Order: sequence, then structure tokens, then C-alpha cells
Amino acid sequence: MTGPAVDPVTGPAVGIVLVSHSARVAESVAELARGLAAGGPQVPLAAAGGTADGGLGTSAERIVTAAREADRGAGVVLLADLGSSVLTVKALLLDEELPAGSRLADAPFVEGAVAAVVAASAGFPLTGVLSAAEEAYTYRKV
Repeated sequence: MTGPAVDPVTGPAVGIVLVSHSARVAESVAELARGLAAGGPQVPLAAAGGTADGGLGTSAERIVTAAREADRGAGVVLLADLGSSVLTVKALLLDEELPAGSRLADAPFVEGAVAAVVAASAGFPLTGVLSAAEEAYTYRKV
């Protein structure tokens, strides 16, 4: 990851954390989102996938570390793939273990991640990035 995205008018960009049961899935979705948002400032984006030993699962420690890495003071939007990753993020939010301004998006993982990264790179505030991710549920394919 490069330095923080800072727009001279709006200030620091909202950070984004992708939480998956698989490190490879989280990293691949981050790569896709970055690629599709090319042209704007680099958004603080961190992948928190898998367990500490490289297996499938969810690691609270990895999520906390990723959220702190992505936090630039403008808030952090977390997108989780399914099941225990969602529950783990909810527990971390409830226990106030994530940076202030952290929010879990109720969004599809891939489409929501792309929408969030594009919105953050355009300088949207936390609520705008969260809304962009959540509106991804309305993307119709037929």
C-alpha cells in the first residue's frame, strides 16, 4: 500500500478493509477494486483474510491490524464476505476494538468493495463510501 490518499479539498480518504475467510480472496478483490478505481488517489485499502497460519477462517487480530493500517482519521468501511467474518467484525465493533469511525457495510463483497474504493478515491466522506458499497445490492445483471 502507498501513502494515504489525501484530497487537498476534502482531506484524508476513508479507509477500506476487506474481510474474507481466504487471504487470496481478500487480496484479489482488493487488487480488482484498485484496478477499477485507477486514475484517482490511492485509497487506504487493506485485506484481512484467512487465519494467522494461512488457513481458511477469520482472524480478529488480522481484522484489527488491517483496520488500523487503513485508518487515516476519516473512518474505515469494512466489507465482510460471509458468516463468521461478519460476526467477528460485529463483535470487534461492539467491543470498540476497531478505530473510531469504523463501520460494517451491509453489501455484496466484490461489488461493494469496488463501489467503496471508487467512492473513497473520489473523496466521498464515510457515509458516502458506506452508501456506495451498500447500493451495490441494487446492481442488476439482467
